[in-house]
Amino acid sequence: MIKKILIANRGEIADRIIRTCKKMDIQTVAVYSEADQKAPFVEMADESFLIGPPRVNESYLNVDKIISIAKKSKVDAIHPGYGFLSESGQFVEKCDDAGITFIGPKSDVMEMMGSKIEARNAMKAAGVPVVPGTDGVVASADDAQVIAKDIGYPIMLKASAGGGGIGMQVVQSDEELSKAFESNSKRAQTFFGDGSMFMEKKLENARHIEIQLLADQHGNAVHLFERDCSIQRRNQKVVEEAPSPFISDETREKMGKAATDAVKSIGYTNAGTIEFLVDMDENFYFLEMNTRIQVEHPVTEEITGLDIVKEQINVANGKALTFKQDDLSIDGHAIEVRIYAEDPVTFFPSPGHISTLNAPTGEGVRNELAVTSNYDVTPYYDPMIGKLIVKADTRELAISAMKHALSDYQIDGIKTNIPMLKEIMNMEAFIEAKTTTAFVNDHYLPMMKAKTN
Repeated sequence: MIKKILIANRGEIADRIIRTCKKMDIQTVAVYSEADQKAPFVEMADESFLIGPPRVNESYLNVDKIISIAKKSKVDAIHPGYGFLSESGQFVEKCDDAGITFIGPKSDVMEMMGSKIEARNAMKAAGVPVVPGTDGVVASADDAQVIAKDIGYPIMLKASAGGGGIGMQVVQSDEELSKAFESNSKRAQTFFGDGSMFMEKKLENARHIEIQLLADQHGNAVHLFERDCSIQRRNQKVVEEAPSPFISDETREKMGKAATDAVKSIGYTNAGTIEFLVDMDENFYFLEMNTRIQVEHPVTEEITGLDIVKEQINVANGKALTFKQDDLSIDGHAIEVRIYAEDPVTFFPSPGHISTLNAPTGEGVRNELAVTSNYDVTPYYDPMIGKLIVKADTRELAISAMKHALSDYQIDGIKTNIPMLKEIMNMEAFIEAKTTTAFVNDHYLPMMKAKTN
């Protein structure tokens, strides 16, 4: 039985996991870098240990140090959150060797899904539609050009390993492809230790819609409906909502069944997400699987009433899911926006000192924060400093609630993307749910350019 958990992460997700652990009467251990000594999650945990200097490879990616602290503090389990070591099969094996429960899937399944090529082939075998593209690694830029002629431009060049949009680029021509292949392969090698590349057809006017899944160790699997995550900048999500305002009930059911059949096929356990691209005719295609909790999990919690972190811990404890698919239903509409310490026009990070932070409150408003007033945002980590989530009976009311909440949001001392989020909530294309993955380029950036001219 899990009675003590080490959170191998930082920021708002560490904070989020600790809150659920407290409700479950589970003790928590935090690890933190020198840059995070004053972070809220450090004080929230029952025990906290300095793990190393600010740079991630010396702190949050230091597997041996994390395992050493876990043993020293006698934890039963480790929760990886998202990012960092959350999708490292090697880390899972290290936990297993140390006799510590990893709150997530088994290492072999994680590694299979961590390779976009292996994941793509596994989904094809499970009967899930995939985007036209390569089923293996593309050996060179010259080979890529030959394949691109067959697939047809535009194509999406992707790193096989990793995530977060790193090593990913839309390419329109042979000339672009030659340059992009080399640069993205080198970048992927730097970040993930694997420069392997593959290619898929770029679906025009597609939507990014993902299915949240839970699967236990007894063969049970359910989906918690979908999230629409189409509004992105630099291939990273900015606004997420649940349910999707675009897909029909029929498509929702088909996507949910395809996703649950897939996780059963590969023997997946714990929480995970299968991401799809959906075209204008509601045809859906496998994009990738995230073998961890997602940044945007709160919108799913809001419309289902479930605590996904709690379910993760229960599954890791060997418990069976206490509900079946027919027990789940959608209640209302939820929207999440990511608060970034960045310039709202250039999207460049904006670290610095937060002199004042007043987050909005009220019925249906939820905050997930990594920072406080009188806090220094450092340049060492992802610039996301919080998430704002609202829930209402309808999408129209949720948009209205989000507008009010953003108006009440006060962060002084640094630039944030809150002005961008306010603009999006008022844009006709968003209100009418015309939100494809090209939304920022097709709607937001042209509007900002027109305002500055």
